[in-house]
Amino acid sequence: MKPANDPNIDYKGLVQRGYDRCVVAYHEARNNEAGPELDLLTRRLKDGATVLDIGCGTGVPYTRALAQRFTVTGVDSSIEMIKEARVNAPNGSFIHGDIMSVDFPPSSFDGAVAFYSVFHLPREEHPELFRRIYDWLKPGGYLLCTLTRSSEEAYTEDHFFGVTMYWSNYGFEEYKEILTRVGFNFSETSVIGHGYTEAHLAPREDHPLVLAQK
Repeated sequence: MKPANDPNIDYKGLVQRGYDRCVVAYHEARNNEAGPELDLLTRRLKDGATVLDIGCGTGVPYTRALAQRFTVTGVDSSIEMIKEARVNAPNGSFIHGDIMSVDFPPSSFDGAVAFYSVFHLPREEHPELFRRIYDWLKPGGYLLCTLTRSSEEAYTEDHFFGVTMYWSNYGFEEYKEILTRVGFNFSETSVIGHGYTEAHLAPREDHPLVLAQK
């Protein structure tokens, strides 16, 4: 791990280029099917509901599963990930871009998901990200997202599927304060693993999984 504090480095660009380069290896390592964690959201939505997938990656497993019942819009900063997502989830709509630069009209979505993606943005942007999501959700809409237990200053690692990758995150208690301040109400909390296949042999991870309602 190396501190990510060089003002001359575009860390968002690093994330984008990194995922462009590791798209095949990353896709092969992900679980192919969505687990019961997605049910926290899907059982509360009607067929045809509108759902935003933030950091959709290759569309597997979550975008593809959501698109079987709902009208899904996926956003990702990696063009190579978006290309794969369009193949893997042909019923979805996809936008290549930084979620902090993309915009939607207020009350556009019944639900939003963000699996393993928030921590790739500078944590200083996280409060604004959740505010934007809150605005995009319809009254009563839901956000389902993975967060982190411990607060960590921004850092990079050099061996993420053969590329350098960037992370930045607050701790879970800080996220609860941020979400509450934005206006969300907590519906359920759970824990989820890293989302990789057993064959990938990744170290164990536990991520808080939060369902919050507008």
